Amino acid sequence: MSEISADNAIKNYKKDFPLLQQKMHDRQIVYLDNGATTQKPESVIHAMCSYYGGCNANPHRGAYELSVRATDIYENARERVKKFINARHSHEIIFTKNATESLNLIAYSYGMSNIGAGDEVVIAISEHHSNLVPWQQICRQKGAVLKYIYLEEDGNLSRGDIETKITDRTKLVAVAQVSNVLGLVNPVKEIAARAHSVGAVMVVDGSQSVPHIKVDVQDMDADFFVFSGHKMLSPMGIGVLYGKEALLDAMPPFLMGGDMIDYVEEQETEFAPLPAKFEAGTQNVGGAAGLTAAIDYLEKVGFEYVESVERELIDYALPKLKAMPYIELYGCDSRQDNKTGIITFNVKDVHPHDVATILDAQGVAIRAGHHCAQPLMKYLGQNATCRASFYFYNTKEDVDRWLEALSTVRGVLGYAE
Repeated sequence: MSEISADNAIKNYKKDFPLLQQKMHDRQIVYLDNGATTQKPESVIHAMCSYYGGCNANPHRGAYELSVRATDIYENARERVKKFINARHSHEIIFTKNATESLNLIAYSYGMSNIGAGDEVVIAISEHHSNLVPWQQICRQKGAVLKYIYLEEDGNLSRGDIETKITDRTKLVAVAQVSNVLGLVNPVKEIAARAHSVGAVMVVDGSQSVPHIKVDVQDMDADFFVFSGHKMLSPMGIGVLYGKEALLDAMPPFLMGGDMIDYVEEQETEFAPLPAKFEAGTQNVGGAAGLTAAIDYLEKVGFEYVESVERELIDYALPKLKAMPYIELYGCDSRQDNKTGIITFNVKDVHPHDVATILDAQGVAIRAGHHCAQPLMKYLGQNATCRASFYFYNTKEDVDRWLEALSTVRGVLGYAE
């Protein structure tokens, strides 16, 4: 695809997103915080509105038509997710409110039942707090040891650490498929193979991978895989936990209440089979409807296209950033074939929050802070960084607007260029 045709195609996709048509501070919005949340296409918004306006009812619990239709929408979403990530069975798909809840479910159900004193849990130093803090707590409560895989100079996980930190004492390995700070794709299939070779289970956080690359949980041989819908075009409040059937069957429920039981007596309860055992309470059917529409839309766009657009934007932006002497880059020292559309940077002498505020005044939205990855920030020698994260609806014009605004930051604060 030529650059002109590619850019035109991106602009056509942008038209599907109502928020991207709006202005911020009297300028067209340039939205570059897709690593936190993606915008929603009209089809996703319509799917949610159609559910709430046409068949809003509790799933699974009513014999009347509206409830039956709500159940169909909810269970169709489960089947759609199964195919999307290539799970073996639809009952291996558990709906949660986000990846954070999914990871906590694994930690407090599987972890509390299977990790003991002297056991080891291995995670990457680059993990999001959601895939770090739960394991800290489990290790502290169970008397286990938490170990870290550190990074090579280019930001990739240390191959040496993968081999030496995962030992016969390791019971669980938890790694993100893509770092939310560095945007680098981690070799989770290889790590899973190493984990399984010592009898450990493999947890993969797919929050930053599912929106950007094709995922196959059977091929990577993940024991557990999680992601949030809001990072891949769907609404907030809907997330996914995939787990292998045998593991989920053996795990106790994380939450107790309605719809996750078969029978309750005064002193005893018999839990429902998968997936209901892990879905207590009234579920987010509207979110599930939106998730189905998001998957449909994303698959229509195609991951080959998504990856090519992000690669083109990265290749377009990085040389220009490297030409700015006051820009410090992280995870961008050289061309990374395993890099998604994330650029993390700082402006010398300027706090990241000030950078984000100045850019916001010019209609450019980026993220600033520790990105829920404080151990990684400390490892990088930074308190905080700025992050621009692209998606397939971003354009080179967006990049130009961002870089133009970035070039003004130091001047606004009185520094010489």
